[in-house]
Amino acid sequence: MSSRHYYVTFLRHGESVGNQENRFQGQADFPLTEKGRAQARALAAQWQTEKVTFNQCFASPLLRAKETAEIVSAALNVPLVVDPLWMEMDNGRLAGLRDDEIAWNEPKFITPYTRFGETGESRLEVYLRAGRAIQSILDRPPGRYLVVSHGGILNMAMYSIMSIAPQAHHNGPRFWFRNTTYADFAYDPEWHNWRLLRFDRSHWDSDNR
Repeated sequence: MSSRHYYVTFLRHGESVGNQENRFQGQADFPLTEKGRAQARALAAQWQTEKVTFNQCFASPLLRAKETAEIVSAALNVPLVVDPLWMEMDNGRLAGLRDDEIAWNEPKFITPYTRFGETGESRLEVYLRAGRAIQSILDRPPGRYLVVSHGGILNMAMYSIMSIAPQAHHNGPRFWFRNTTYADFAYDPEWHNWRLLRFDRSHWDSDNR
């Protein structure tokens, strides 16, 4: 690996009030819980110990991601940019519903082209948005970049990087981004290939959230 490579870290936000209440958050805006803030601080402390740094941090404007990014970027002295391309999937009328409520509202089978909650985005649309968000990073000079976002769109970013086509809902691989799980990637612009270097949450292994 060299200075001509891009190093991109995808980080899911800390525990939010919506997570705590088992809600399908989508673009409904929930703040972090105290536990979520502690998760972000623990990760920042680990990265300080490991001397991890970034040229830029990009964050979803939703509170749970933005607050996580603010905690981490302040600790590491990294400039923060809020980018709506990294917002969670728009799940339409399902936004903010509890898991037990969604069972009554969600069809049994959803194609990659079906809009969630009737007025939301389809998985294909989220996949394409994730691709645009990744390209916006690659339009910058090589360096180290942190993205603080959400499980749904980060899964679609992984699909984009790994050339996996969007799948019907409940099918296809799932990448388990628990709260403050992160994935480190390296991109070689000469060979146009990505390498997954690390998928980790060792700073907070006390639960399965």
